Amino acid sequence: MSQTFEVTADEQAARAKPVGDDPRAVTARRIFRGALIFNTALTVFWLVSWATDSRFFFAEYRITRAALLNIGVTVVGFYVLPGLFWWGIKSVLLRWVGFDKAERRDAFSSRMDRPYDVGVLTSKYSERKIRIADMVGRRGRFALLAFAGLYFLYTEVLKNPKPDFATAFATNNLFEGVVGSWIFLGLFHVNGWVGAIFYGPQTRVMDGYLGRANCLLITTLWTAFKFILVPLSLQLAAVYPREQFAVVFGLIWLSYITTDAFAEIFGSLFGRQSIKVWGVGDVNRKSVVGVVAGFAGALAVNLALIGANGLMLGPWIGLAVVIALSNCLVELYSPRGTDDFTMATANALLCLAFGAWVL
Repeated sequence: MSQTFEVTADEQAARAKPVGDDPRAVTARRIFRGALIFNTALTVFWLVSWATDSRFFFAEYRITRAALLNIGVTVVGFYVLPGLFWWGIKSVLLRWVGFDKAERRDAFSSRMDRPYDVGVLTSKYSERKIRIADMVGRRGRFALLAFAGLYFLYTEVLKNPKPDFATAFATNNLFEGVVGSWIFLGLFHVNGWVGAIFYGPQTRVMDGYLGRANCLLITTLWTAFKFILVPLSLQLAAVYPREQFAVVFGLIWLSYITTDAFAEIFGSLFGRQSIKVWGVGDVNRKSVVGVVAGFAGALAVNLALIGANGLMLGPWIGLAVVIALSNCLVELYSPRGTDDFTMATANALLCLAFGAWVL
């Protein structure tokens, strides 16, 4: 049974397009400004590191034709093409929900220049169907890119586990994260097909006016995690043998990706969104089913990772359970839009502590 929101005409008019000091408008501006300040500072940091020939941050990058080509390939292969594909998929799903052409156009817009009220939509259409469309667009795109990146990491480590690979991988990802953040900042208010390609698939209808603010927050915090992963990778490389790099990065990345994906997929399909949480979005709720599914999925993936690497031993099994439980609790209690950062950071710290104090 779908859940609806009862709104009067006056309430709809008041909530539709936030202006001035409306809390949602203030939140969107703060997130944009914070992301702009953070990415500017990180860019200046990179320029200083590059100018002084620092060999720690961004050590693998120099402004060369090959570097620019790699950036172009990353933008096209990880942003444009997947964005086009999942934009099309989500458009089909929104038609299945019942959205007409104008409503689909508004769903893929910035939503900050026109009235947009989630309550009106959930009074006309099934909230569960809307959540399913949001879930497929967001999780489909994210999971495809995440697993592609993880596959590259895993195969590269197994093929040629260089001593400095952990730090090199982290620095490369950090540079690409900075570039990606500038793209999302530049397109924050852009409508039309360009904005839809980059923001459309992952912008939830249920987040309403704050849909893009939620996405920009996630993108910025993910870049922040990539920043702190550089020194963490240096420490991880010091406490783990090279042949265990793949499983360690898998426990950090793949585990949290699985928790996040399973929680949203199973929560959207089978859960009752009864747990109210704080976060960036017009509607912020989670379900018990999603929380349990996130824990179970992460535990299964963690055990598969250590088993595939011949590490099915007591201490490693304990680490697998602790990380799965940490993912579950951190995902539940983190404000919506921040859990990618908090889960990944917690996993990295747990792996570092395990390598330093247990192995």
